[in-house]
Amino acid sequence: MHGPVLSPQLLLAAYAQGLFPMGERRDDPTLYWVSPEQRGILPLDGFHVPRRLARTVRSGLFTVTSDIAFAKVMEECAAPAPDREQSWINAEILRLYGALHAAGHAHSVECWRDGELVGGLYGVQLGAAFFGESMFSKVRDASKVALVHLVEGLIRGGFVLLDTQFLTSHLARFGAVEIPRDEYLAELQRAIAQVAVWPAF
Repeated sequence: MHGPVLSPQLLLAAYAQGLFPMGERRDDPTLYWVSPEQRGILPLDGFHVPRRLARTVRSGLFTVTSDIAFAKVMEECAAPAPDREQSWINAEILRLYGALHAAGHAHSVECWRDGELVGGLYGVQLGAAFFGESMFSKVRDASKVALVHLVEGLIRGGFVLLDTQFLTSHLARFGAVEIPRDEYLAELQRAIAQVAVWPAF
């Protein structure tokens, strides 16, 4: 796909079918559809918070907000990092998800310290499903604290599916697992048929 050919409505329809777009590189406008054979999910009832991280969350070291700096969170997720020279988040991804956010279908969780944005994540809501897209951290534990608040908020809001797209060793420590595509699609259809409310933070 080249250029601004995707609409937010088409993007949501693709999510409902288990598809999501990715870019090849930050400076390449091309997008392609992805539907992994093994899909990463984080069961909300099986979320595990390591003890040290739980202490950090309780300490109040970070101020956590939602939808205050969506565009900035996306830009930080796309920026080069020591462990990530390249990013799949290109200008077209920024445009599309910015439009989804403006329409109330995409959300961010931000972590602040001393007034500076130091971590966060963003994703897409469809019914009672939340599709986590990307996260970033400039200081230790910032993105992890954002994830803890996300999960707690999703549970409060009545969500039933947290899609992580892929399984990473980082997410596995929190209880994420892989399930076959057919099983995922069945869970997805059940989730998007339900109503959930994006939580207040």
